[in-house]
Amino acid sequence: MIDLVTAKPGPADRFDRRLLAPMMIGAVLNPVNSSIIAVALVPIATALGAPASETAWLVSSLYLATSIGQPLVGRLVDMFGPRRLSIAGAILTGLAGVIGVFAPNIAVLVIARVILGFGTCAGYPAAMYLIRSEATRTGMRSPAGVLTALSVTTQTIAVIGPTLGGLLIQVGGWRATFAVNIPLALASLVLTLLFLPRHTALDATRPARRRLDLVGIALFAATLVCLLLFLMNVQLAQLWLLGLAVVFGAGFALWELRRDDPFIDVRVFAGNVPLLVTYARAVLAATVSYCYLYGFTQWLEGGRGLSPALAGLVLLPTFGVGIVVAWVFGRRPEIRWKLIVGALGQVVMAVLLLFVGPEAALWALLLIAVVVGVPQGIVNLAIQNTLYHQADPTRMGATSGLLRTFMYLGAMLASAATGAFFHTTANTAGLHELAWFMLGAAVVFLVITLLDRSLRRVDRLATGHED
Repeated sequence: MIDLVTAKPGPADRFDRRLLAPMMIGAVLNPVNSSIIAVALVPIATALGAPASETAWLVSSLYLATSIGQPLVGRLVDMFGPRRLSIAGAILTGLAGVIGVFAPNIAVLVIARVILGFGTCAGYPAAMYLIRSEATRTGMRSPAGVLTALSVTTQTIAVIGPTLGGLLIQVGGWRATFAVNIPLALASLVLTLLFLPRHTALDATRPARRRLDLVGIALFAATLVCLLLFLMNVQLAQLWLLGLAVVFGAGFALWELRRDDPFIDVRVFAGNVPLLVTYARAVLAATVSYCYLYGFTQWLEGGRGLSPALAGLVLLPTFGVGIVVAWVFGRRPEIRWKLIVGALGQVVMAVLLLFVGPEAALWALLLIAVVVGVPQGIVNLAIQNTLYHQADPTRMGATSGLLRTFMYLGAMLASAATGAFFHTTANTAGLHELAWFMLGAAVVFLVITLLDRSLRRVDRLATGHED
């Protein structure tokens, strides 16, 4: 088997393109599993006799695992290199696929999704590490085309995820949406063994003392678990879980502030209010986006009566328009107007959902999908660019990792809301309640964007009008 330890290194003056294939397939494992499950929730509920409040855990469990695992695996990549973590991630992903194929009930499926969440965490940090490594090796900035390809690849997977899921269910039942991870994991493992090097140009920057902040990791995980358990069943009797989350969160912050090598450097929050607003914006945007992805999709099947395959096709314009919008407007440096347009798009989408019913025409559903494509294409792109200009350059890695965690928190909020409003079945009344919830989040997103004066300075920085 080929190993880059003995193989000739890549060209000295440009990115080693042998790394592209393992980078891309590793990076798509998480988004494909995030979107493919959307069309499988109703068939799973029907087959296993589970209410929507239970199948919501299939969504939340993956995002909970990913929220914890993303900064953890990123830290491990920095300590041990991308090859080992990519191998471990591929093995866990394949194992989750096998468990999902033979799972007898929802509980085992949730376990499979948790394993899947941790297994798919390695792709993104490993890819970013390799890009930085190639920049160091070549003495040049990594080609913009590599970053663009990585972004377009993950978004394209979001495009075909629901459609692929619908086709897989049509051919092999809902278990096929888990089985697809087996060949994907195998391909990732083979490409990693073939092309990812044991040693990189960043080896010298790895910490000499390989010590994990186990207490910080445990407190961080406990905070998110308690918060999610509360969100999945919001009742006065469950307030103790919210209180426990606050206690664990405070303990985590105090512990991390005392450490020289924290699991997550909470100092990124200190004195940077605009950054905190950006994180809040990320939570709100993700909440609306994932309420649409999971809630609207379940209603298309349960409330409108579409097949999983047709429901996946209805979502296709959302992600197709999103890619086009991102490609056309992503090159423009201005940020504020993108956030405003994206917020307005989410408001319009939520209002339209208030008027759909079980007899809604297919063209009306497709129109909603097209409208959602606008914020889908520019909001996350604008949020990431905002963070780039607001973050302390010396803490960019920690700041970016936390952004992804806040986005996953929005996904968990969306999953909890979907389970709460649909409860036992994805009916039209539940969709309308979910739409009001989405409208509230979208309006808050719009208001804090309009009131955020710091965005004007961000625009000046982005357009080069301020040093």
